[in-house]
Amino acid sequence: MKHIGFIAMSGVRAHNAELTQLGLTLPGFVDRNKIIASLPSLGLLTLAGLTPDRFEISYHEIADLKTLPELPMDFDLVAISTFTAQFYEACDVADYYRAKGIPVVMGGITVSSLREQAKEHCSSVVIGEGELLWPELLADFERGDLKPFYSTNREFDLADAPVPRFDLLDPEKYNRLTVQTSRGCPHRCEFCASSILLTPRYKVKPVEKVIAEIRAIKAIWPRPFIEFADDNSFADREHYKKLLRELAKENVRWFTEADVRVAQDDELLALIRDSGCQQILIGLESPHRTSLYGVEMKSNWKLHQQDHYKAAIEKIQSYGITVNGCFILGLDGDTRDVFDDVLDFVRDSGLYEVQVTFLTAFPGTPLYARLKAEGRILRDRAWELCTLFDINFQPKTMSVAELQSGFLGLAKQLYSVEETRTRRRNFKRRLKASPNFGPHMTKQVHCPAAAALPSF
Repeated sequence: MKHIGFIAMSGVRAHNAELTQLGLTLPGFVDRNKIIASLPSLGLLTLAGLTPDRFEISYHEIADLKTLPELPMDFDLVAISTFTAQFYEACDVADYYRAKGIPVVMGGITVSSLREQAKEHCSSVVIGEGELLWPELLADFERGDLKPFYSTNREFDLADAPVPRFDLLDPEKYNRLTVQTSRGCPHRCEFCASSILLTPRYKVKPVEKVIAEIRAIKAIWPRPFIEFADDNSFADREHYKKLLRELAKENVRWFTEADVRVAQDDELLALIRDSGCQQILIGLESPHRTSLYGVEMKSNWKLHQQDHYKAAIEKIQSYGITVNGCFILGLDGDTRDVFDDVLDFVRDSGLYEVQVTFLTAFPGTPLYARLKAEGRILRDRAWELCTLFDINFQPKTMSVAELQSGFLGLAKQLYSVEETRTRRRNFKRRLKASPNFGPHMTKQVHCPAAAALPSF
């Protein structure tokens, strides 16, 4: 029986020493510095779910394999998925196995964007949505005739999605597990390195498929915390209302990402509340209108929504659903006053949680192409800086040092014990007076994964 080893590159950390040191002292930032490593690779688990029983399969985190004297060698095929920041480490792992005569397959968003560079280190590169290509690749592997590249012009239908092999995981190692309920996003943000690079349109997974995956997780973790691995949940409101009604029966806690439009629908918010949602992460990006100009490739949608940000936050949180407002520092419209303005916005808006990251030029994104054309990429192919907490480009209106120091100063304030406690206290105070969340509600407002980061 052929043995396929699925290896996920885990353990991303910021290269910035001062920022990492902050993580040792500020509770809010500790979560952010740990959070990426706490997620398994949903892509690899999905391919494992597509793998026929005639293969032996195993799932490994590279962080666990590093504790061994040497990497295991009992594989006939190795499949690797990686974050951008660990691309070169993934290439090293691929080189190691190929040197031992073991074929290596690499895929995912980063690899799809860096296909030629990745091919220098592996036997085959899977480009795009892997579900369509994995059966063909396995057939070629069994014949001993792997192709250098696997790609297709077809689009994967999420109605055909397999249940990921959650049973391969030790749930004790993770603070949450992921389920993808949709793929893509209606917005085409210039900086986005998520699934919009894999699919041309927004699509949803059938309700029964999502519930089946949640029940598969509950088989190994009876009371799980689940993150919807979506770029923008609730874009199809009627679909999600059906899903939320079924989700309410499953007794799970969950977290997701969405945009501010969710505040426009009271029925949707009530269903989100009643189905166990603990928090929604919303990409606000900036309190500055000038900074929001040009963020989307198709329109200035977020710029037009900016005047409604605070009202939307208040509305969502009135249902007991905490909001994690995300801000990107270093946008072209940002000036040196943006750091104070973010702090003021967070305080004035009543946000329960906040996330700040640097604008990051990821491979394959329109942002990277533009900044490279403008000569503003600091070091070409420095993918290890794509952590969201390191700077890989020259800001437009300030120096790298000014962006760095302003970010550090803001982080120290936002994630201090005093600021964090004040946000929590204010949220609870407002919730007590809310008509949308009262004694009839039994869901406890608590979010251990409150600092979740967007996929990259």
